[in-house]
Amino acid sequence: MHFLSQDLEDYIEQHSAQEPQHLAALNKETYQKILLPRMLSGHFQGRVLSMFSKLVRPKNILEIGTYTGYSALCLCEGMQQDGTLHTIDIKEELVDFQRKHFDKSPWGNQIKQYLGEAISIIPTLDVQFDLVFIDADKENYINYFNLIVPKMNKGGMILSDNVLWSGKVVEPLSEKDNSTKVLLEYNKLVNEDPRVETVLLPIRDGLTVTRVL
Repeated sequence: MHFLSQDLEDYIEQHSAQEPQHLAALNKETYQKILLPRMLSGHFQGRVLSMFSKLVRPKNILEIGTYTGYSALCLCEGMQQDGTLHTIDIKEELVDFQRKHFDKSPWGNQIKQYLGEAISIIPTLDVQFDLVFIDADKENYINYFNLIVPKMNKGGMILSDNVLWSGKVVEPLSEKDNSTKVLLEYNKLVNEDPRVETVLLPIRDGLTVTRVL
């Protein structure tokens, strides 16, 4: 769902930092070879992720939902020289595709891939994070948040994607629509939880920026 006209979206891209060449190649190959390529963060949102990372200057980053690795590489752009990005996904068929593009980047040795359910993997990570990007199954957003907050450094940032869910968050709720139900609860939680402060940005399908107090 487009919340802005295509002309405005094009203008915004044209007046934001250019997409790096290696990410343009990853974007193109994703659309050529991978199912559901619209899941890719893409040029504008990728530059937003990069900017947040450069502002935070994280040493340790956690990404929940790797897909083809585009957002991971954007987040790496602001990572400290000795930093590490941990990225989790359940799709085994994408692991080699991700690794190929990670190894072509300057951060190949600093990116750790995890295959499996994030709910099970996150508790095993003995790391305090400065930056987290949640972009996976919406039904677990609240579970991810509650697992992540205790592992965040003070002042750390949690970015949550798809929180407007194609506008469904302001439409009548269907009893069978569990994803929207959880997102409504999640948006309320991150806005009211005393451990954090949050602003919801209307970027693409909605991006919540949550700072840990």
